Amino acid sequence: MEGLDSLKISEEKKKYIVELLNPVLEEMVAEAIHKMPKDPIPFMLEWLENKRVVEEDKDLTVDEKDTLAKENQSLQAEIESMKGHLSEVVNMANNESGTHGDDEEEEDDDDDEPPPDFERPMQTKARQSVSAEAYGEWNAKKEFVAPVIIKTDAQKDRLKEVLKQSFLFANLDTNELNIVIGAMKEVKTTPGHSVIKQGDDGNFMFVIESGDFDCSIKGEDGIEKVVKTCSSGDYFGELAVLYSTPRAASVVSKGDGVCWQLDRDTFNHIVKGAASKKRDRYTSFLGKVSMLQNMDAYERSQIADALRSEEFPAGATIMTQGECGDKFFIIEEGDAVASKGGVEVMNYSTGDYFGELALIRNQARAATVTAKTALKVLTLDAGSFKRLLDVSALLGRADNKYT
Repeated sequence: MEGLDSLKISEEKKKYIVELLNPVLEEMVAEAIHKMPKDPIPFMLEWLENKRVVEEDKDLTVDEKDTLAKENQSLQAEIESMKGHLSEVVNMANNESGTHGDDEEEEDDDDDEPPPDFERPMQTKARQSVSAEAYGEWNAKKEFVAPVIIKTDAQKDRLKEVLKQSFLFANLDTNELNIVIGAMKEVKTTPGHSVIKQGDDGNFMFVIESGDFDCSIKGEDGIEKVVKTCSSGDYFGELAVLYSTPRAASVVSKGDGVCWQLDRDTFNHIVKGAASKKRDRYTSFLGKVSMLQNMDAYERSQIADALRSEEFPAGATIMTQGECGDKFFIIEEGDAVASKGGVEVMNYSTGDYFGELALIRNQARAATVTAKTALKVLTLDAGSFKRLLDVSALLGRADNKYT
Protein backbone atom coordinates (compact mmCIF):
# COMPACT_ATOMS: atom_id res chain seq x y z
CA MET A 1 0.00 0.00 0.00
CA GLU A 2 2.78 2.45 0.84
CA GLY A 3 4.08 2.01 -2.71
CA LEU A 4 1.09 3.94 -4.05
CA ASP A 5 2.55 7.13 -2.60
CA SER A 6 5.41 7.01 -5.11
CA LEU A 7 3.11 6.45 -8.10
CA LYS A 8 1.92 9.47 -10.00
CA ILE A 9 -1.54 8.16 -10.75
CA SER A 10 -4.99 9.67 -10.41
CA GLU A 11 -7.17 9.37 -7.32
CA GLU A 12 -9.56 7.27 -9.41
CA LYS A 13 -6.83 4.71 -10.10
CA LYS A 14 -5.71 4.68 -6.45
CA LYS A 15 -9.31 4.09 -5.41
CA TYR A 16 -9.56 1.28 -7.99
CA ILE A 17 -6.47 -0.39 -6.49
CA VAL A 18 -7.65 -0.02 -2.89
CA GLU A 19 -11.30 -0.98 -3.39
CA LEU A 20 -11.23 -3.51 -6.26
CA LEU A 21 -7.77 -5.02 -6.79
CA ASN A 22 -6.58 -5.38 -3.19
CA PRO A 23 -9.55 -7.45 -1.88
CA VAL A 24 -9.09 -10.02 -4.68
CA LEU A 25 -5.30 -10.15 -4.34
CA GLU A 26 -5.40 -10.44 -0.54
CA GLU A 27 -7.91 -13.31 -0.74
CA MET A 28 -5.88 -15.11 -3.42
CA VAL A 29 -2.56 -14.71 -1.56
CA ALA A 30 -4.11 -15.93 1.70
CA GLU A 31 -5.39 -19.06 -0.07
CA ALA A 32 -1.98 -19.61 -1.68
CA ILE A 33 -0.27 -19.33 1.72
CA HIS A 34 -2.74 -21.84 3.13
CA LYS A 35 -2.28 -24.37 0.27
CA MET A 36 1.44 -23.61 -0.42
CA PRO A 37 1.48 -25.02 -4.01
CA LYS A 38 4.92 -25.85 -5.42
CA ASP A 39 4.12 -23.85 -8.55
CA PRO A 40 1.97 -20.86 -7.52
CA ILE A 41 1.22 -19.55 -11.02
CA PRO A 42 -1.10 -22.39 -12.21
CA PHE A 43 -2.69 -22.38 -8.75
CA MET A 44 -3.45 -18.65 -8.96
CA LEU A 45 -4.78 -18.94 -12.51
CA GLU A 46 -7.12 -21.73 -11.44
CA TRP A 47 -8.15 -19.74 -8.37
CA LEU A 48 -9.02 -16.70 -10.49
CA GLU A 49 -11.01 -18.87 -12.91
CA ASN A 50 -12.97 -20.39 -10.01
CA LYS A 51 -13.51 -16.90 -8.64
CA ARG A 52 -14.90 -15.81 -12.02
CA VAL A 53 -17.27 -18.78 -12.08
CA VAL A 54 -18.51 -17.87 -8.60
CA GLU A 55 -19.19 -14.30 -9.71
CA GLU A 56 -21.01 -15.55 -12.83
CA ASP A 57 -23.14 -17.83 -10.64
CA LYS A 58 -24.62 -14.73 -9.03
CA ASP A 59 -26.32 -13.86 -12.33
CA LEU A 60 -28.15 -17.22 -12.50
CA THR A 61 -31.70 -17.63 -11.28
CA VAL A 62 -32.52 -20.05 -8.47
CA ASP A 63 -34.15 -22.48 -10.93
CA GLU A 64 -31.11 -22.38 -13.22
CA LYS A 65 -28.79 -23.09 -10.30
CA ASP A 66 -30.95 -25.99 -9.13
CA THR A 67 -30.93 -27.46 -12.63
CA LEU A 68 -27.14 -27.13 -12.91
CA ALA A 69 -26.67 -28.65 -9.46
CA LYS A 70 -28.80 -31.68 -10.38
CA GLU A 71 -26.95 -32.11 -13.67
CA ASN A 72 -23.66 -31.91 -11.83
CA GLN A 73 -24.74 -34.54 -9.30
CA SER A 74 -25.79 -36.82 -12.14
CA LEU A 75 -22.45 -36.34 -13.90
CA GLN A 76 -20.56 -36.99 -10.67
CA ALA A 77 -22.48 -40.26 -10.23
CA GLU A 78 -21.64 -41.32 -13.79
CA ILE A 79 -17.98 -40.48 -13.23
CA GLU A 80 -17.87 -42.58 -10.06
CA SER A 81 -19.52 -45.46 -11.92
CA MET A 82 -17.00 -45.19 -14.74
CA LYS A 83 -14.17 -45.15 -12.20
CA GLY A 84 -15.42 -48.47 -10.86
CA HIS A 85 -15.55 -50.06 -14.32
CA LEU A 86 -12.13 -48.66 -15.20
CA SER A 87 -10.68 -50.07 -11.99
CA GLU A 88 -12.02 -53.53 -12.84
CA VAL A 89 -10.51 -53.39 -16.34
CA VAL A 90 -7.14 -52.28 -14.99
CA ASN A 91 -7.13 -55.08 -12.42
CA MET A 92 -7.88 -57.66 -15.07
CA ALA A 93 -5.15 -56.34 -17.37
CA ASN A 94 -2.50 -56.05 -14.71
CA ASN A 95 -2.45 -58.07 -11.52
CA GLU A 96 0.48 -56.21 -10.05
CA SER A 97 -0.48 -54.65 -6.76
CA GLY A 98 1.43 -51.48 -7.58
CA THR A 99 -0.89 -50.78 -10.49
CA HIS A 100 -3.94 -51.18 -8.29
CA GLY A 101 -2.31 -49.05 -5.63
CA ASP A 102 -1.62 -46.32 -8.14
CA ASP A 103 -5.23 -46.46 -9.27
CA GLU A 104 -6.45 -46.13 -5.72
CA GLU A 105 -4.08 -43.25 -5.16
CA GLU A 106 -5.43 -41.58 -8.28
CA GLU A 107 -8.96 -42.05 -6.99
CA ASP A 108 -7.92 -40.51 -3.68
CA ASP A 109 -6.44 -37.56 -5.52
CA ASP A 110 -9.67 -37.14 -7.44
CA ASP A 111 -11.58 -37.17 -4.19
CA ASP A 112 -9.38 -34.35 -2.92
CA GLU A 113 -10.38 -32.12 -5.82
CA PRO A 114 -13.06 -29.55 -4.90
CA PRO A 115 -16.42 -29.97 -6.62
CA PRO A 116 -17.64 -27.26 -8.98
CA ASP A 117 -18.52 -23.97 -7.33
CA PHE A 118 -22.27 -24.52 -7.40
CA GLU A 119 -21.75 -27.62 -5.24
CA ARG A 120 -20.08 -25.71 -2.38
CA PRO A 121 -23.05 -25.88 0.03
CA MET A 122 -22.36 -29.63 0.29
CA GLN A 123 -18.89 -28.98 1.75
CA THR A 124 -19.91 -28.85 5.37
CA LYS A 125 -16.54 -29.76 6.87
CA ALA A 126 -14.29 -27.19 5.21
CA ARG A 127 -12.20 -25.27 7.72
CA GLN A 128 -13.32 -21.68 8.03
CA SER A 129 -10.87 -18.80 7.57
CA VAL A 130 -11.88 -15.17 7.37
CA SER A 131 -8.60 -14.34 5.65
CA ALA A 132 -9.14 -16.81 2.83
CA GLU A 133 -12.87 -17.48 2.86
CA ALA A 134 -14.95 -16.21 -0.07
CA TYR A 135 -18.52 -15.45 0.92
CA GLY A 136 -21.21 -15.39 -1.74
CA GLU A 137 -24.46 -16.88 -2.97
CA TRP A 138 -23.39 -20.42 -2.11
CA ASN A 139 -21.45 -19.61 1.05
CA ALA A 140 -23.51 -17.11 3.00
CA LYS A 141 -21.82 -15.37 5.92
CA LYS A 142 -23.95 -16.11 8.95
CA GLU A 143 -24.63 -13.66 11.74
CA PHE A 144 -22.05 -14.23 14.44
CA VAL A 145 -22.81 -14.52 18.15
CA ALA A 146 -19.73 -14.63 20.37
CA PRO A 147 -19.54 -17.11 23.26
CA VAL A 148 -19.85 -15.71 26.77
CA ILE A 149 -17.72 -17.18 29.56
CA ILE A 150 -18.74 -16.05 33.03
CA LYS A 151 -16.15 -13.91 34.83
CA THR A 152 -15.97 -11.93 38.04
CA ASP A 153 -15.79 -8.14 37.85
CA ALA A 154 -12.21 -8.37 39.09
CA GLN A 155 -11.29 -10.71 36.21
CA LYS A 156 -12.94 -8.39 33.68
CA ASP A 157 -11.07 -5.38 35.05
CA ARG A 158 -7.74 -7.25 34.97
CA LEU A 159 -8.34 -8.48 31.44
CA LYS A 160 -9.35 -5.02 30.22
CA GLU A 161 -6.06 -3.59 31.51
CA VAL A 162 -4.13 -6.38 29.79
CA LEU A 163 -5.86 -5.81 26.44
CA LYS A 164 -5.19 -2.08 26.62
CA GLN A 165 -1.47 -2.89 26.55
CA SER A 166 -1.82 -4.88 23.34
CA PHE A 167 -1.62 -3.17 19.95
CA LEU A 168 -3.66 -6.01 18.46
CA PHE A 169 -6.80 -4.83 20.27
CA ALA A 170 -6.26 -1.09 19.80
CA ASN A 171 -8.97 -0.83 17.12
CA LEU A 172 -11.77 -2.12 19.36
CA ASP A 173 -14.40 0.27 20.65
CA THR A 174 -15.96 -0.18 24.09
CA ASN A 175 -18.69 -2.57 22.92
CA GLU A 176 -16.30 -4.71 20.86
CA LEU A 177 -13.83 -4.84 23.74
CA ASN A 178 -16.57 -6.07 26.09
CA ILE A 179 -17.54 -8.80 23.59
CA VAL A 180 -13.93 -10.00 23.37
CA ILE A 181 -13.52 -9.95 27.15
CA GLY A 182 -16.71 -11.99 27.52
CA ALA A 183 -15.48 -14.61 25.04
CA MET A 184 -12.00 -15.10 26.52
CA LYS A 185 -11.16 -18.06 28.74
CA GLU A 186 -8.60 -17.97 31.54
CA VAL A 187 -5.70 -20.43 31.28
CA LYS A 188 -3.44 -20.87 34.32
CA THR A 189 0.00 -22.31 33.66
CA THR A 190 2.77 -23.91 35.70
CA PRO A 191 6.51 -24.23 34.93
CA GLY A 192 7.03 -26.24 31.74
CA HIS A 193 3.37 -26.06 30.71
CA SER A 194 3.10 -26.33 26.90
CA VAL A 195 0.51 -23.85 25.65
CA ILE A 196 0.90 -24.40 21.90
CA LYS A 197 3.09 -26.76 19.86
CA GLN A 198 4.78 -26.04 16.54
CA GLY A 199 3.04 -27.78 13.63
CA ASP A 200 -0.30 -28.25 15.39
CA ASP A 201 -3.53 -26.76 14.09
CA GLY A 202 -4.50 -23.60 15.94
CA ASN A 203 -8.02 -22.59 16.91
CA PHE A 204 -7.09 -20.13 19.67
CA MET A 205 -4.79 -17.16 20.17
CA PHE A 206 -3.54 -16.10 23.60
CA VAL A 207 -2.95 -12.87 25.53
CA ILE A 208 -0.63 -12.95 28.55
CA GLU A 209 -1.81 -11.43 31.83
CA SER A 210 1.14 -12.51 33.97
CA GLY A 211 4.23 -14.70 33.78
CA ASP A 212 6.90 -15.30 31.15
CA PHE A 213 6.53 -17.63 28.16
CA ASP A 214 9.32 -18.90 25.89
CA CYS A 215 8.60 -19.07 22.16
CA SER A 216 10.78 -21.62 20.37
CA ILE A 217 11.15 -22.85 16.80
CA LYS A 218 12.45 -26.29 15.82
CA GLY A 219 14.95 -26.08 12.97
CA GLU A 220 15.65 -28.61 10.23
CA ASP A 221 18.22 -30.20 12.53
CA GLY A 222 15.43 -30.99 15.00
CA ILE A 223 16.83 -28.67 17.67
CA GLU A 224 14.45 -26.20 19.30
CA LYS A 225 15.74 -22.66 19.76
CA VAL A 226 14.10 -20.00 21.93
CA VAL A 227 13.56 -16.97 19.70
CA LYS A 228 11.55 -14.74 22.03
CA THR A 229 10.25 -14.50 25.58
CA CYS A 230 6.77 -13.01 25.96
CA SER A 231 5.41 -11.34 29.08
CA SER A 232 2.37 -9.39 30.31
CA GLY A 233 0.46 -7.67 27.50
CA ASP A 234 2.09 -9.76 24.76
CA TYR A 235 0.08 -12.14 22.59
CA PHE A 236 0.87 -15.25 20.57
CA GLY A 237 -0.82 -17.82 18.32
CA GLU A 238 -2.57 -15.21 16.17
CA LEU A 239 -0.97 -16.26 12.86
CA ALA A 240 -2.50 -19.74 12.89
CA VAL A 241 -5.88 -18.21 13.71
CA LEU A 242 -5.61 -15.53 11.03
CA TYR A 243 -4.41 -17.69 8.14
CA SER A 244 -5.53 -21.22 9.10
CA THR A 245 -1.92 -22.39 9.02
CA PRO A 246 -0.15 -24.75 11.45
CA ARG A 247 1.47 -23.26 14.54
CA ALA A 248 4.72 -21.56 13.55
CA ALA A 249 6.32 -21.99 16.98
CA SER A 250 5.96 -23.71 20.34
CA VAL A 251 5.19 -21.70 23.48
CA VAL A 252 6.05 -22.97 26.97
CA SER A 253 5.43 -21.29 30.33
CA LYS A 254 8.67 -20.53 32.20
CA GLY A 255 6.90 -20.37 35.57
CA ASP A 256 3.46 -19.83 37.05
CA GLY A 257 1.42 -17.63 34.75
CA VAL A 258 -2.00 -16.61 33.51
CA CYS A 259 -3.03 -16.11 29.91
CA TRP A 260 -6.38 -15.71 28.19
CA GLN A 261 -7.39 -17.66 25.10
CA LEU A 262 -9.65 -16.29 22.37
CA ASP A 263 -11.36 -18.56 19.83
CA ARG A 264 -10.89 -18.27 16.07
CA ASP A 265 -14.44 -17.12 15.24
CA THR A 266 -14.53 -14.31 17.79
CA PHE A 267 -11.06 -13.16 16.76
CA ASN A 268 -11.94 -13.04 13.07
CA HIS A 269 -15.40 -11.53 13.44
CA ILE A 270 -14.64 -8.97 16.14
CA VAL A 271 -10.90 -8.22 16.29
CA LYS A 272 -10.03 -8.63 12.61
CA GLY A 273 -13.39 -7.27 11.49
CA ALA A 274 -12.96 -4.19 13.69
CA ALA A 275 -9.92 -3.03 11.72
CA SER A 276 -11.85 -3.14 8.44
CA LYS A 277 -14.93 -1.48 9.89
CA LYS A 278 -12.82 1.15 11.60
CA ARG A 279 -11.09 2.08 8.35
CA ASP A 280 -14.40 2.43 6.48
CA ARG A 281 -16.02 4.45 9.28
CA TYR A 282 -13.05 6.72 9.89
CA THR A 283 -12.33 7.30 6.19
CA SER A 284 -15.91 8.45 5.68
CA PHE A 285 -15.79 10.63 8.80
CA LEU A 286 -12.45 12.22 7.86
CA GLY A 287 -13.96 13.40 4.59
CA LYS A 288 -16.10 15.77 6.67
CA VAL A 289 -13.16 17.26 8.59
CA SER A 290 -12.30 20.62 7.03
CA MET A 291 -8.51 20.27 7.12
CA LEU A 292 -8.65 16.87 5.37
CA GLN A 293 -11.24 17.52 2.67
CA ASN A 294 -8.62 18.17 -0.02
CA MET A 295 -7.05 14.75 0.52
CA ASP A 296 -7.91 11.83 -1.74
CA ALA A 297 -9.51 8.62 -0.48
CA TYR A 298 -6.19 6.76 -0.25
CA GLU A 299 -4.54 9.47 1.85
CA ARG A 300 -7.50 9.57 4.22
CA SER A 301 -7.43 5.77 4.52
CA GLN A 302 -3.79 5.95 5.66
CA ILE A 303 -4.75 8.41 8.39
CA ALA A 304 -7.73 6.23 9.35
CA ASP A 305 -5.40 3.27 9.95
CA ALA A 306 -3.26 5.35 12.32
CA LEU A 307 -6.12 6.81 14.40
CA ARG A 308 -6.91 5.66 17.94
CA SER A 309 -10.22 6.19 19.72
CA GLU A 310 -10.43 7.66 23.23
CA GLU A 311 -13.45 8.51 25.39
CA PHE A 312 -13.79 11.14 28.13
CA PRO A 313 -16.66 11.88 30.55
CA ALA A 314 -18.17 15.37 30.78
CA GLY A 315 -15.85 17.70 32.69
CA ALA A 316 -12.69 15.71 31.96
CA THR A 317 -9.55 17.56 30.85
CA ILE A 318 -8.36 16.48 27.41
CA MET A 319 -5.18 18.55 27.33
CA THR A 320 -3.70 21.20 29.62
CA GLN A 321 -2.20 24.58 28.74
CA GLY A 322 1.59 24.60 29.11
CA GLU A 323 2.05 20.84 28.85
CA CYS A 324 4.09 19.15 26.13
CA GLY A 325 1.86 17.93 23.29
CA ASP A 326 2.18 14.47 21.76
CA LYS A 327 -1.28 13.99 20.19
CA PHE A 328 -3.62 15.57 17.68
CA PHE A 329 -7.36 15.35 18.39
CA ILE A 330 -10.49 15.16 16.20
CA ILE A 331 -13.91 15.13 17.87
CA GLU A 332 -16.00 12.18 16.71
CA GLU A 333 -18.90 12.72 19.13
CA GLY A 334 -19.68 15.37 21.75
CA ASP A 335 -18.65 18.93 22.60
CA ALA A 336 -15.56 20.50 24.18
CA VAL A 337 -14.33 23.96 25.14
CA ALA A 338 -10.86 25.55 25.00
CA SER A 339 -9.76 28.06 27.63
CA LYS A 340 -6.71 30.21 28.35
CA GLY A 341 -6.11 31.33 31.91
CA GLY A 342 -9.63 30.26 32.82
CA VAL A 343 -11.24 32.27 30.00
CA GLU A 344 -13.15 30.38 27.29
CA VAL A 345 -11.72 31.11 23.85
CA MET A 346 -13.25 28.47 21.56
CA ASN A 347 -15.92 25.76 21.42
CA TYR A 348 -15.58 22.47 19.56
CA SER A 349 -18.14 19.97 18.27
CA THR A 350 -18.24 16.90 16.00
CA GLY A 351 -15.72 17.17 13.17
CA ASP A 352 -13.65 19.91 14.84
CA TYR A 353 -10.00 19.35 15.70
CA PHE A 354 -7.44 20.73 18.13
CA GLY A 355 -3.94 20.12 19.46
CA GLU A 356 -2.19 20.63 16.13
CA LEU A 357 -0.33 23.81 17.15
CA ALA A 358 1.92 22.09 19.68
CA LEU A 359 2.86 19.45 17.10
CA ILE A 360 3.40 21.87 14.21
CA ARG A 361 5.47 24.39 16.15
CA ASN A 362 7.02 22.03 18.71
CA GLN A 363 5.63 24.23 21.47
CA ALA A 364 3.73 23.62 24.71
CA ARG A 365 -0.06 23.41 24.61
CA ALA A 366 -1.52 26.87 23.97
CA ALA A 367 -4.83 26.17 25.76
CA THR A 368 -6.66 23.79 28.05
CA VAL A 369 -9.44 21.74 26.43
CA THR A 370 -12.23 20.29 28.57
CA ALA A 371 -15.13 17.99 27.65
CA LYS A 372 -18.50 19.79 27.91
CA THR A 373 -20.38 16.53 27.31
CA ALA A 374 -19.42 12.87 27.12
CA LEU A 375 -16.73 13.03 24.47
CA LYS A 376 -15.35 10.59 21.92
CA VAL A 377 -12.20 11.71 20.12
CA LEU A 378 -9.89 10.28 17.49
CA THR A 379 -6.20 10.80 18.22
CA LEU A 380 -3.12 10.79 16.01
CA ASP A 381 0.30 10.51 17.64
CA ALA A 382 2.98 13.09 16.84
CA GLY A 383 4.99 10.78 14.58
CA SER A 384 2.01 9.79 12.43
CA PHE A 385 0.80 13.41 12.38
CA LYS A 386 4.04 14.66 10.82
CA ARG A 387 4.38 11.67 8.51
CA LEU A 388 0.86 11.70 7.08
CA LEU A 389 -0.06 15.39 7.03
CA ASP A 390 1.36 18.38 5.17
CA VAL A 391 2.69 20.31 8.17
CA SER A 392 3.58 23.46 6.18
CA ALA A 393 0.03 23.73 4.84
CA LEU A 394 -1.38 23.15 8.32
CA LEU A 395 0.80 25.93 9.70
CA GLY A 396 -0.83 28.47 7.41
CA ARG A 397 -4.28 27.11 8.22
CA ALA A 398 -3.50 27.30 11.95
CA ASP A 399 -2.43 30.94 11.66
CA ASN A 400 -5.79 31.77 10.07
CA LYS A 401 -7.74 29.66 12.55
CA TYR A 402 -6.35 31.19 15.74
CA THR A 403 -5.93 34.84 14.67
